[in-house]
Amino acid sequence: MAALSSNLLFVAFILYLIATLFFGGSIKEKKGLSEKKETNKWGKIAVFLTIVGFVSQLGYFITRWIAAGHAPVSNMFEFTTFFGMALVGAFIVIYFIYRTTLLGLFTMPVAILVIAYASMFPRDITPLIPALQSYWLHIHVTTAAIGEAILAISFAAGLIYLVKAIDQTKSSKRTFWLEAVMFSLVTVLGFVAVSSIFSGMGYHEKFNWVDKHDNEAVVEYTMPAIAGPHEGELLTKDGFKPFVEMPAIVNAKKLNTVIWSLIGGIILYGLIRLIIRKRISAALKPLVKNINLDFVDEISYRSVLIGFPVFTLGALIFAMIWAQMAWSRFWGWDPKEVWALITWLFYAAFMHLRLSKGWHGEKSAWLAVIGFVIIMFNLVAVNLIIAGLHSYAGS
Repeated sequence: MAALSSNLLFVAFILYLIATLFFGGSIKEKKGLSEKKETNKWGKIAVFLTIVGFVSQLGYFITRWIAAGHAPVSNMFEFTTFFGMALVGAFIVIYFIYRTTLLGLFTMPVAILVIAYASMFPRDITPLIPALQSYWLHIHVTTAAIGEAILAISFAAGLIYLVKAIDQTKSSKRTFWLEAVMFSLVTVLGFVAVSSIFSGMGYHEKFNWVDKHDNEAVVEYTMPAIAGPHEGELLTKDGFKPFVEMPAIVNAKKLNTVIWSLIGGIILYGLIRLIIRKRISAALKPLVKNINLDFVDEISYRSVLIGFPVFTLGALIFAMIWAQMAWSRFWGWDPKEVWALITWLFYAAFMHLRLSKGWHGEKSAWLAVIGFVIIMFNLVAVNLIIAGLHSYAGS
């Protein structure tokens, strides 16, 4: 069952890649996106492949659930693959409302990056710790992920808006920050590339270290240790000695992964810029030259309008109910809880500024992009670097 599950996920990933190519072909033929609800043959093929890929990934989710005996959202691999699936599902729903093939061209690469990112984490099925053995695991985590996925559609629409609206013929703060967003997406590819290289080399080294409870433990690194564990002692002969030792509250191994991801991202971004000889956002601009800005602005806003209450239910209300049942308190200021609250406050401010202050168009698009950056920070940095109750074991 576990092998079938992995195969279904791989099939979904390949179909998403092919669908993205067809989305690109549909845009080239249509020469843009308007408010008209029409899709050419390439777009129809792309949507069909996306739906088949989603069904395949749903099959992965169900078969892994059967094999594990619990909802497969209990570690970084499982949660991130579910987030990617929810993102694709959210796109499919939005597509049938607006018939927007260009949205697929910008959304599917994000979903592909998310799933590729997940594939770099251990895929072993592990038993749940006692605190997670509750049906609230299914309710809280899946609802929160679905809410974040719908909000991610707002990011894709906002990105389309900014690529179209920002003048790329001259450098400015707007071009700098838009390119910073592109760099962050490339960094995910950098993570996949670096992880694959060291995995292919079979690299590993072990350390003795002291955790935040002053207990000695052994940790194995799969990348050279730029950031070493707290009071770490290198056990591997001729292993790479860390440049810096991290405090016990920081997960040094996972911080080390983030550092290598940034290194890989910088190298990959440099190569891309060397090949295209322009900003990535400038290279994308011809794809959006005929879009209707008001149309994508509406999609971005509607996505937040739907995703915000779903996120509120999953990440806050259901989370507090489960926390009360598991730890006899509604709120504990765990890093993950704090960042879930920050995310909620940001999107609450988004809605307020949109409705009360008239922040439409480019301002709204920037807010959608910043909101997704906060979501990804919560997914990557808070889960991987900061030790807390919500740190995913084995990820």
